[in-house]
Amino acid sequence: MHNFFARRTSWNLTTNRYTEALAAHRRAGREVLDLTASNPTIIGLRYRDDELLKVLAHGEALTYNPTPQGLLAAREAVSTYYAAHGSQVLPDNLILTTSTSEAYSFLFRLLCDPGDTVLVPAPSYPLFDFLADLHDVKLEPYELVYDHGWQIDFHSAQAAMERASRATSRCRAVLAVHPNNPTGSFVKPREAEELNRICAANEMAIVADEVFLDYSLGKDPPLTFSSNSTVLTFTLSGLSKISGLPQMKIAWIAASGPQPLLSDAMSRLEVIADTYLSMSAPLQWAVPVMLEERHGIQRQLRQRMTGNLAVLDAELALQELCRRLEVEGGWYAVLRVPVVGPDEDLAIGLLRETGVLVQPGHFYDFASDGHLVISLITPGDEFAEGIRRLLAFVAGRHS
Repeated sequence: MHNFFARRTSWNLTTNRYTEALAAHRRAGREVLDLTASNPTIIGLRYRDDELLKVLAHGEALTYNPTPQGLLAAREAVSTYYAAHGSQVLPDNLILTTSTSEAYSFLFRLLCDPGDTVLVPAPSYPLFDFLADLHDVKLEPYELVYDHGWQIDFHSAQAAMERASRATSRCRAVLAVHPNNPTGSFVKPREAEELNRICAANEMAIVADEVFLDYSLGKDPPLTFSSNSTVLTFTLSGLSKISGLPQMKIAWIAASGPQPLLSDAMSRLEVIADTYLSMSAPLQWAVPVMLEERHGIQRQLRQRMTGNLAVLDAELALQELCRRLEVEGGWYAVLRVPVVGPDEDLAIGLLRETGVLVQPGHFYDFASDGHLVISLITPGDEFAEGIRRLLAFVAGRHS
């Protein structure tokens, strides 16, 4: 029966052991201290409910105005957002999408023929595998290595390009997640320069995923790829993380780069967007107000993150088996733990015996075992108790 369907969807759909263990744990009604929290709408944040609901009733939404790139008022609001980051993004160089997943889809269709290759960081978020499969694109990983902080291994990037070449596949783009999920590492200015050099020499584009850009833990604001003009660059973001509104389905592509390549790219993207016209009018009219929501939401999330990091570091200082890797931004932290078996086994044992839910590193393609990924936006009391139980569990396995 499987031959009935396209090969691109022939994924292994068997439920993994981790998911089965969590489902059984919940069915039994057992306690779960969730250190994987990623949904900002259910972690106790305070939203301006009245303002957000009111703006969805905008009268202009009753008039159909098909605009492929998105309504100008919405794009102007996004342009103002980038201006606050010191980057000039013209509304004409913006495309609104319903999600960053849709943005990736547009860009894979723009840049890649079937069988072409995109370079992606590892570790990183597993979503890219499915998006690439759906668009007949091949992924080649380049490594992020940890040595007193995370950094791009450009030798592995070159090796990835050589593997693609041997497979007679063209490398069309390099994906940079800035900051990375889950490592929390930003692309450094010198690394951005090297990415520009590689892309310029090989006729490749940069696709920069900046959904967590606003959640820097450093004093200096990070660079944004939206101002990159050396090579064709597509910067992705949206309100899911910026304003803590994943349910509103508002994202965008900000394009930059040398003319006339940029102009050609925008013309083609406009046709792609016009083919779908997926953005709803009420949401587009709501973009300015929803972007304003970011100020209060980000303040609350940063307080949550810094508070949880302080708790984590205080607990780690009381033991010697585990340590956290440096994190520069984003909602997650990576714990280095002793290796006594697969990370998945450790995560399942932790859940069953203590009720603490974490993610094993192999979900994010870490090169070796000994990594657990935890959320920094979990409510404070739950986070503190979960960390204490986690560290006690690891210590107990080594006593």
